[in-house]
Amino acid sequence: MSHSGKMTVEKARRLRDEERGQQRMPLDDPHPGSRKQREIRFDHARPEQVAQARELLAVLERLTVREGHTPHILTVEYEIHDYTLQGLETALVRQGFHLEHSVYAQLSRAVIYFCEETQLRNLQQPERLLKQSHEIYSKAWEHHPHGDHDDTPPELRSEK
Repeated sequence: MSHSGKMTVEKARRLRDEERGQQRMPLDDPHPGSRKQREIRFDHARPEQVAQARELLAVLERLTVREGHTPHILTVEYEIHDYTLQGLETALVRQGFHLEHSVYAQLSRAVIYFCEETQLRNLQQPERLLKQSHEIYSKAWEHHPHGDHDDTPPELRSEK
């Protein structure tokens, strides 16, 4: 490795992945669409649960499940209208599976849960018509007393 040049996050990730001998899929990229690709991280102390969870999740319709980039991870793909990561993980925990509880895993989960919940809520809202919104505010402004309005009748105003 050359020591010239500044170390960036991307360079560090490449080095990490080269050291592991594998290319990591960019799962941390934002997914603005409705198709989601997420990681379910299992407790390292229970490696047998990964295969069991894969079998369980494989029977769900419109859900793709495959091995992750490490032995304790499953990668799932789904439409947000069908599933959420929180729903899948909650169902697994209720079935007795143990998820990873590192700070990184908990923080990632919290962010993904929030983003998916927000996206679902936004998808359920009717689309706002900006033109109507502008007209509403314009009419309200016309009827609202503001500094450039003079109530004096025009015939009583003195011209200077």
